[in-house]
Amino acid sequence: MKIVKPSLLKKGDTIGIIAPASPPELKKIHYAKTFYEKKGLKVKLAPSVGKRNGYLGGSDQERIADLEFMFKDQTIKGIFCACGGYGTPRIVDQIDYQLIKENPKIFWGYSDITCLHTAIFQRTGLITFHGPMLSSDLAVDELDAVTINGLNQVFAKTEIMINQSTQPLHTLMQGTANGPIVGGNLTLLTSLLGTPYEIDTNGSLLFIEEIEEEPYRIDRMLNQLRLAGKLDQAAGFVIGHFNQCEPKTPAKSLTLEQVIQRYLVIEGKPSVSGFQIGHCLPVKSIPLGARATLDADCKRLMIESGVKE
Repeated sequence: MKIVKPSLLKKGDTIGIIAPASPPELKKIHYAKTFYEKKGLKVKLAPSVGKRNGYLGGSDQERIADLEFMFKDQTIKGIFCACGGYGTPRIVDQIDYQLIKENPKIFWGYSDITCLHTAIFQRTGLITFHGPMLSSDLAVDELDAVTINGLNQVFAKTEIMINQSTQPLHTLMQGTANGPIVGGNLTLLTSLLGTPYEIDTNGSLLFIEEIEEEPYRIDRMLNQLRLAGKLDQAAGFVIGHFNQCEPKTPAKSLTLEQVIQRYLVIEGKPSVSGFQIGHCLPVKSIPLGARATLDADCKRLMIESGVKE
């Protein structure tokens, strides 16, 4: 499959905001979008942003229409998800991927958006971006330098290098591995198994992150990936942030570290944990689908730029 890099954003470009999962807080979107406006961008909200259908940001048809509208609109140069929550698995099989393939552009989000990252990359070859979103992350008085640096990667063609300069990393298994970096939220990755949209980890660096799941649940999901052959097929493992994933009753539970050791170290492939990628602030952003090198000996992850001039 041919890998496609979207064009970088330039001053004067317009970006679109969509809510393909849960309903975002409009007040937070209007507060957070000033980051992009200060970069010289124009911000356009999709027609259904702000709607609510229970725990969804509008009906399935409305959310699909918003996503496809933004890819089709030639004035829109980048598409940014307002928040995660839940909803993308409901629409993944109804999206026009040929439309996306014919109109490649920056697509940004994380958490529940993992479903779309995986499907879009595997159906179109388009590199997408795993990073913080307007309503759920960026509506703060002042963003830290680490987070800003990650957000800036769509404005310039630069290689990404993540090492121990901003957070402690831990080598679980030594060695070096190369390949496209794929993955995202563990819950969403396992929810796609057994479907036409399940993740392809063959020869790839598998990245995982999670929030508010106890170790026994992490155990269940990693075991499901193991039984599906996804861990065996991967070239290496990039373990991101596991936010609030401690056991409620430690005396009656394995630790998160023990669970990760059980499933990833046993594979004997380069593995590093502690990456500040996921449900956290400060947070690093990465281009999913881009070629990457994981040097577990030096505790370093290098990823080529996800955009083109």
